[in-house]
Amino acid sequence: MSKEFKLHCFAQSGNAYKVALMLSCAGADWESVFVDYFAGMTRTPEWRQAVNEMGEIPVLEHAGNKLSQSGVILNYLADHFEQFGARGENEKREVLRWLLFDNHKFTGYLAAYRWIRSFASPQPHSEVLAFFRARAEAAFGVVDRHLADRAYVAADRPTIADLSMAGYVFYPTEETGFDFASTHPNIARWMDRISALPGWKQPYDLMPGQRIAPRQA
Repeated sequence: MSKEFKLHCFAQSGNAYKVALMLSCAGADWESVFVDYFAGMTRTPEWRQAVNEMGEIPVLEHAGNKLSQSGVILNYLADHFEQFGARGENEKREVLRWLLFDNHKFTGYLAAYRWIRSFASPQPHSEVLAFFRARAEAAFGVVDRHLADRAYVAADRPTIADLSMAGYVFYPTEETGFDFASTHPNIARWMDRISALPGWKQPYDLMPGQRIAPRQA
């Protein structure tokens, strides 16, 4: 029997994990649709015409809608489930502020660094790796200081801002190159709170696809 939600995704996509985590924590009736990214599936004209013209994952299908971009999808799901959303205009702006920071810097640099470090071919120059690592660490510092006296990113409870920022931090250290428990204790404690949410699962337990050994593990 068909599920209410269909999420086009693959196991290595942290942006897809943001949505998968939201669906799982919200108790949604959902299924995954495997996208063979490593075989170039998202680059084909057929896939872009049928699924997402941007050639990106995740894509969520629900009630005749086909949504892309993780921040848009998270907002849609927060409205639909009335969970993990903002309460009031001020909180809405704060959630949006951290969603944008996450996509531009926190997830943006961590995802890029993880990819070129562990999966990209050919192997990048050391200067490129050092640049992206430094940018990621700068974003981590902002968030670690922000979480010094608060439990969650944008409110007194978990919101889609937290689920968005959780996109890549739960991948193995041998992939990301970061051990937050050793370097950013406030982020590590926040991760503990996120992983205690009902429905939480690790990325490789939520999404389909073969696990690939990172190049530098």
